[in-house]
Amino acid sequence: MISVLIVDDHPVVRDGLRSMLSADGRFEVVGEAGDGKRAVAEAARLRPDVVLMDLRMPEGDGVTAIRELSRQQVPVRVLVLTTYDTDHDVLLAIDAGATGYLLKDTPREELFRAVEAASRGESVLSPSVTSRLMGQMRQPPAETPSPRELDVLRLIAGGATNREVAKRLYISETTVKTHLLHVYARLGVHDRAAAVAAAFSRGYLTPPGR
Repeated sequence: MISVLIVDDHPVVRDGLRSMLSADGRFEVVGEAGDGKRAVAEAARLRPDVVLMDLRMPEGDGVTAIRELSRQQVPVRVLVLTTYDTDHDVLLAIDAGATGYLLKDTPREELFRAVEAASRGESVLSPSVTSRLMGQMRQPPAETPSPRELDVLRLIAGGATNREVAKRLYISETTVKTHLLHVYARLGVHDRAAAVAAAFSRGYLTPPGR
């Protein structure tokens, strides 16, 4: 069973999520928290597989809680579940270390699949969130990748997986994927191999030995 900690400042929301998850044999709700500060304490104590984290809460917001969990190296996966889908909220949560980002209107089975995926360390984004990010990527960007994007691309060119890149740069796999989306948009490509080839051809990366 996948152990879950529910974090939301609304008791009705927590009750609903607990009932829904507990009714499915794949999940065990091991605890609840109503604010970010309590969420960190409960996650450190209970060590659940997945934390379902709201963003806007008293006594420490969700992003702050995610950052603190990362700082303390608490071995949990955080799946954001919120009503807010602005670019700012999404990028802050991902950069803080969230494994995934869902909206509260997510259908039951989609939520279940997302919790299972998050427990395996897989990145999960709500379709509407993905659309927003892709829309942002389609806006005219600066052509040259940022230094951080080049760090990611350099490791990818060396054969590193997203997980290996995340480990070496001390960021989440979701952040790696976000950087790659930016790179694809800047270089006008659609996959990793094309991004690496374009970076070499334009001089952003230098082949070994040169």
